[in-house]
Amino acid sequence: MRKGKELILATKAFAKEDRSKSWWHLVTTMMLFFASMAGSFFAPWFALKIVFGIFQAFVSVRFFIIYHDYLHHSILQKSKLANFIMTLFGVYILAPKSIWKRSHDYHHNHNSKLFSASIGSYPIATRKKFESMTRSERIVYLTIRHPLTIGLGYLSMFIYGMCISSFVSSPKRHWDSLLTLVFHASYIALIAIFLGWQSAFAGILLPFLVGHALGSYLFYAQHNFPGVIFQANEDWAYEGAALKSSSYMKTSAFWAWVTGNIGYHHIHHLNSRIPFYRLPEAMKALPELQTATVTSLNPRDIIACFRLKIWDPERGEMVGLS
Repeated sequence: MRKGKELILATKAFAKEDRSKSWWHLVTTMMLFFASMAGSFFAPWFALKIVFGIFQAFVSVRFFIIYHDYLHHSILQKSKLANFIMTLFGVYILAPKSIWKRSHDYHHNHNSKLFSASIGSYPIATRKKFESMTRSERIVYLTIRHPLTIGLGYLSMFIYGMCISSFVSSPKRHWDSLLTLVFHASYIALIAIFLGWQSAFAGILLPFLVGHALGSYLFYAQHNFPGVIFQANEDWAYEGAALKSSSYMKTSAFWAWVTGNIGYHHIHHLNSRIPFYRLPEAMKALPELQTATVTSLNPRDIIACFRLKIWDPERGEMVGLS
């Protein structure tokens, strides 16, 4: 069984895109995205608008994974058209390129480290650290990790985290975060004025609420699941963080399509240059990738992930407060 650099080198065979396949996935996803948006705006009945709005949410998650892969340099590099599309989509989806790439690259380089900034990830406290916190510090920590906060990722992770917080911390560096907020507010207002509140709700607010809730939960559960391992910085290794601190989320074919195979998260963390459509191929070919800890979108697994609050070094596992 290969380990370390040998295993990472073995994955390089899959870190090659099929350019025509990349464009196929992007173009078909865009077509479904705009078709569902049109349906949510112009369908004759509110119930039908809602159906289109929910489907738009699912397609937006898939579009985000394609955007995410583009910023990892795994697909469509050196294409001015792709760069234009991805820049616009980043603004539309409340994750402009400058802040998403900076925070997500940090996350990949520090995933599962116990003593690093929680940039691009949910904070992790050891039992000792949690017990030494003041009451207000505990409230903040638990609020960030609360299911309601994660479920309202549209407000907490994207509007506040990606846009407001990033702009306040560095206005010159993240001016596009302010531009994103202005565009988003204007977009909602214009649709409400010209097409009515039902279209604004079904075509914008509902897709953002549902899509960002799913995206926020995926991001949480991929690194907060029963069996996850966290390590002190000096013991941290890139390969171990990928295979032991990133889950394999087993899903149906439909959810695999919606989530762009991001459930193969341990492989993505081992080599982020593998295009999303080649992740299943890599797992099938390399036995070393087939032993990852499994979670799913089953309600029992979701509850189990949400119950985890702090890292207990003595037990070597994430535990609840009880």
